[in-house]
Amino acid sequence: MMRMKKKEKTKKRYDRFGKKIEEKGSFIIMRKKYCRFCKDKVKDIDYKNLNVLEKLISERGKILSRRNTGTCARHQRIIAAVIKRARFLSLMPYTRYI
Repeated sequence: MMRMKKKEKTKKRYDRFGKKIEEKGSFIIMRKKYCRFCKDKVKDIDYKNLNVLEKLISERGKILSRRNTGTCARHQRIIAAVIKRARFLSLMPYTRYI
């Protein structure tokens, strides 16, 4: 009897920023990151929009870097200022407990 080899399936996963992650064996292939604010042509980022800001901070409450979020330098500077403003007004916590 001949044994048939199983086809190697690619698993499609998405990380918390919506980037597609494909796994082939032991390799991980990630798509190119893009600035979601440039893509949507956002004029200003509001400090009261906590749903957007929650995705840009870590579980411990730190501001995530450009490398992790994929935002451009211009929007990263705006995001940092907006998050600091929201923290100062007590809309967001400075730290989080795990």
